[in-house]
Amino acid sequence: MKKIALFTIFGLATLVSKAQNDVDALLIAGVENAQRFTNDYLAPATNGLMYSMNANWFNTADAKPLGGFEISVVMNASLISKSDKSFLMNIADYNSADYDYVVNFSDLETSKQVATALGENNPDIDIIITDKNNPLSSERITLPSGIGNASGNLLPSAFIQGGVGLIKGIEVKARFMPEIKTDEVAFNMYGAGLQFEATKWLPADKLLPVALSGLVAYTHLGASYDLTESSGVDGDNQKLENDTNTWLFQLIASTKLPIINFYGGVGYISGKSESDLLGTYTVTTGPLSGSQSITDPFSVSSKVSGMRGTVGTKLKIGFFRFNAEYHLAEFNAFSVGLNFGFR
Repeated sequence: MKKIALFTIFGLATLVSKAQNDVDALLIAGVENAQRFTNDYLAPATNGLMYSMNANWFNTADAKPLGGFEISVVMNASLISKSDKSFLMNIADYNSADYDYVVNFSDLETSKQVATALGENNPDIDIIITDKNNPLSSERITLPSGIGNASGNLLPSAFIQGGVGLIKGIEVKARFMPEIKTDEVAFNMYGAGLQFEATKWLPADKLLPVALSGLVAYTHLGASYDLTESSGVDGDNQKLENDTNTWLFQLIASTKLPIINFYGGVGYISGKSESDLLGTYTVTTGPLSGSQSITDPFSVSSKVSGMRGTVGTKLKIGFFRFNAEYHLAEFNAFSVGLNFGFR
């Protein structure tokens, strides 16, 4: 239930529920190795999430007039490709002359594809950590799997969005997800955007069959997961925090027909996601056993930047509108929205 609940919260289970079950195991391999592995393990999930949360910022290039408004319920999903489900783990990267231990795969291979937070190890993949000063002392760790096919190869997001027209050709937008807070999970998401329609300033605006706009939008996502009761590591105030921020710059074109319209455009997404393992941890096995408690062991981050193309359609029936769109980018995505508005 823990994994399912977090997955519905914008797919964050991929970077929280799996990671929390393996904190102890990862730290047994040393802080540097735990950080290296976690960065490769989480990056595809956080990158896909950044593309998913930037879908459906618009459904037309025709900006609303002064006082015109629209309220929408939006559901997005990034598509997970096969290459996002695994990464190449080289054992040489996890061994250093400065370490007092050696890391090896249990079958002594020097490298292999292992699951990211979006994949699955089937069968399990184990690593062995051996003390250089005592070869008979070793620890076996089973590397974490991810969500595999449990999500249907989708990384979803959802939110409520609103837009209102201001002066000629300018529309402001906002989106949010009502705060979710339980004993273990705290989550928030919000964003704001500004759309400017250039064709509103042309003398023949009302005669033109198309509209042209530009959009700038910012989205923030924050989450915290309390690990104290589930990590299996002695310590205090243990939690995993994620902070994700993105920017979208988009050019939009759309038709201006009474009932059904088509829209599309090209855009640029830039974003950064940071995940911090916080609190104190006392590891009782492996190379760090017997050492002092580790405070705020490590942080990992991933970035996205790239172009995307969008095509979509919108159906208007009275005050109600329905739109659907598809995005071509590093992570392809699709989105649907149910909209209520007046203009």
